Amino acid sequence: MGCGGFGCSRLSLCVLNILHVMVSLLMICIAAWGKWFGLVSSFQVVGGVVGVGVFLFFVALAGLVGAMKHHQVLLFFYMVVLSMVFVVQFSVSSACLAINTQQQDQLLEVGWNNSEDTQRDVEKNLNCCGFRHVDPNRTCSAACFPRPSCFSCADKIQEHAGAALQLVGGIGLFFSFTEILGVWLTFRYRNQKDPRANPSAFL
Repeated sequence: MGCGGFGCSRLSLCVLNILHVMVSLLMICIAAWGKWFGLVSSFQVVGGVVGVGVFLFFVALAGLVGAMKHHQVLLFFYMVVLSMVFVVQFSVSSACLAINTQQQDQLLEVGWNNSEDTQRDVEKNLNCCGFRHVDPNRTCSAACFPRPSCFSCADKIQEHAGAALQLVGGIGLFFSFTEILGVWLTFRYRNQKDPRANPSAFL
């Protein structure tokens, strides 16, 4: 049987969904590890990552079960959801790669001002105080505070954020193309006849 056949399509779809299941479990484990070791104290950040991981897990599981059973409804549901995820992920990944330094700085400041938990995490991990200037009248989680050698966090965050956005954008862009591959494989697989099925049965 050639690689364009029923068995090859099913195997390719199963392998792709197993990859997505592993990625989703990795996201959940990384979020839990960061929370457990105190690297991230913000519940919103951890909850967001875990939520995305759980969503991806169930979508991949639906695709895996649909591929193994050649279940038309599950495969259609999987194809529609994966198409929407592709659009969102491709847009976000492209934005991460295209954002300039000024826009990045504005977004970082908005994020800094909206979460005190994030401020404490950044100050503790990067050993800095305040976003643009060090205020001696406020508390700070950094080990350097209140010594004069304690600097503001904006420059340090900018260094890390630039590399992080490029990495996240690149990985997101790569996985967005695996998602459109999954949509194409699913569409093709749904319209193929199972050679083991009753010849008079519907697809």
